[in-house]
Parts: sequence; C-alpha cells; structure tokens
Amino acid sequence: MISKSLKQEISQLEAELCYAVADSTRILILYALDEGPYSVTDLGNELELPQSSTSRHLKILRDQGLVSSTRQGRKVIYHLKDRRLIQALNLLREVLRDRIAHKANILDRITES
Repeated sequence: MISKSLKQEISQLEAELCYAVADSTRILILYALDEGPYSVTDLGNELELPQSSTSRHLKILRDQGLVSSTRQGRKVIYHLKDRRLIQALNLLREVLRDRIAHKANILDRITES
C-alpha cells in the first residue's frame, strides 16, 4: 500500500523537480553548470541562446532550488547546487537509450520477417 507520506513526497517532486527539468533547455543548462559556473551571458553564448531566454530558464532553476547564484561585480554567476541531479539525469538517459534500443530490436525483427 502506498503511504500518505509517499504520495505527498511524489506530489512535491512533481511540482518542484519535474517541472524544472521538463524543458530540454533547462536540462542542457544543468549539464553546462555541471562543468563549472557560468554567467548568464557566457551560458547563453555556450548554448546559443538569447540572454532573455537564458535568464528565464535560470530563474526557474534557481526558484526550484537546483542552481544558486552569486554576484561578482556586475555579473551574476550561476552554480549547480547538487551534482546528484546530473547523476539522476544520466540514469534517465540510460533508461531512454535502453528503450530506444529495445524498440529498434523489435523493428529489426519485424523487418526481417
């Protein structure tokens, strides 16, 4: 039986974490920040995004507690808060690759028939 606390935790997970990583651009930002801190401008240049888009995505990630920011003079520098998030994303990517490979195998068997 699923406990009430598990239901509440899953609800919070969906509301906070899943929302933040439901966008491919935000996932790319997290991977970039895993390599090191970035300013908005440098991150936008790295990902070939307009500064306004980069800022909007970073705000969502910061509001959800996945990245932190520090001010260095006129620049705001963003950092990944918890590397376990990258480990979780990598695990999800492995699951996705396995699913794609499984589907490809099924298609191969169908076309061989």
